[in-house]
Order: sequence, then C-alpha cells, then structure tokens
Amino acid sequence: MRIYDRKYFPEYLKIIGHELPTLIENHDFSEGNGNFGYLTKASAVYSSNIEGNSIDLNSFMNYELSKEKFKPGKEIEEIENLVKAYEFAQQNKLNETNLLTCHKLLSKTLLIKSKRGKYRVEQIGVFGKSGLSYLAIEPEFVEREMKQLFSDIEQLLEDNLTIPEVLYFASFIHLVFVHIHPFRDGNGRAARILEKWFIAEKLGGKFWKIPSEEYYKTHREEYYKTLELGVNYYELNYDNCLGFLSMLPKCLKKQ
Repeated sequence: MRIYDRKYFPEYLKIIGHELPTLIENHDFSEGNGNFGYLTKASAVYSSNIEGNSIDLNSFMNYELSKEKFKPGKEIEEIENLVKAYEFAQQNKLNETNLLTCHKLLSKTLLIKSKRGKYRVEQIGVFGKSGLSYLAIEPEFVEREMKQLFSDIEQLLEDNLTIPEVLYFASFIHLVFVHIHPFRDGNGRAARILEKWFIAEKLGGKFWKIPSEEYYKTHREEYYKTLELGVNYYELNYDNCLGFLSMLPKCLKKQ
C-alpha cells in the first residue's frame, strides 16, 4: 500500500478530519499538563502497557524517584529502553537509519543483540486466542517494502500538508508499518514512535506531548481490532482502514 495515495482522505475529513484544527487549537500543550520529560516517560509506559507490560505510570515514576534503592526488573528496563528510543527520536531527523537506531534502543530486553535494529529474517505471524490472526510479508521482501514506505515518508516530509493531512498520513504510516511487521519484536512500540515522529517533524516538537499512546492503551481492544484488515499481507483491505485512522485524533479530545 502506498501511503502517499489520498484515497481515503475525503471520507476521513468527513468523519473527523474537519475537527482537527479546533482540537489542536484547544489542546493543552503547556508545561502544566506535564513537563516534556515526564510526558515522554508516560508515552513509554503506556506504549509498553499496550504490549503487556504490567508496570503502571505511578509505579514507574515512583521507581524513578528512588531507583538507587531498587534493582530494576525486566519490565522496568523495557520501559527505560523505550524512553531512550523516544529521546533519540526527539533529537534526530526522521529517516530509515534513525528508525533502526530507535529499534536498537527499545529492543534491548526484547531481542538478542544481533537482531536489534535489524529487519527480520524470519517469517512472522500475529497470534490471538484462537490462533494465527495475521501472517506478515515474507522476510525477503521486508527491506523492499520498508524502502517504499520511507520513500513515501520522505516525499510527505517535503510536502506542504494541512493539519488534517498530517494526522491522516501519520496514522497511515503507523498502519502500514505494523502490517509490514519489519522486526522480530518491538513493531508496535516502533510504530507508535514513528507516528508521533512524523507529526512532530511536520507540526513541531510540542506534538511529542499528545497522549496517543495513552489513548491507544485505554482503547486497546479497539486499537488491535481496527489494525486487522486481512489475514495476511496480500489480502489486506484498506477500504476498512478508517476505523484505525480515526483513533489518533480522538486522543486530542477531552476524555
């Protein structure tokens, strides 16, 4: 799927895109809503929670206050590594090389060293309670698909986009990335960084503060359900993508 295609944008605009300028104008980007470092840690905690990490934000922040008294377990280290990946993204340009570096940072507790920051060489499936729910593209085609994805991203970074277009394409990047499933593990975490990274590149660094990960975590069942557009990479039906694309803007609404 080429994300550069605006096929679904008119309908997206009708559903929620027309609200975005007002939602962003009314969103609280002030320090009173949490300083930048705190919100980065919150993003990492919520993103980890989506993947099954049991450490909540309160527990992680209390650990941060007195970490010298405790030996961090794997789940704490997983969040700390994801914080480092967010911080790296916030300080660097969005491109394929830097995304691989982000994955190398976030996957330290997830993968052996040789697989961190590297595209997978294995066939990957996504499994649910009833068995295999999605089969990703074969490993020999992953690099090709990622090159195509980043070709589209580079073009979009150069284009003059409206606010609704920026969030539309950010969500589409997230969606296509997850469907490619380029890594052995850490795909969801990387996809959520990538989504925010694109928005921040287009609209400014303050957009790292939007609570997208918290919203996805709170609506985890909907998040996973709307990602499901087909049983394998070749049978994905993007005509059903608007359910997922409309989730991101909702994080800007007062809950």
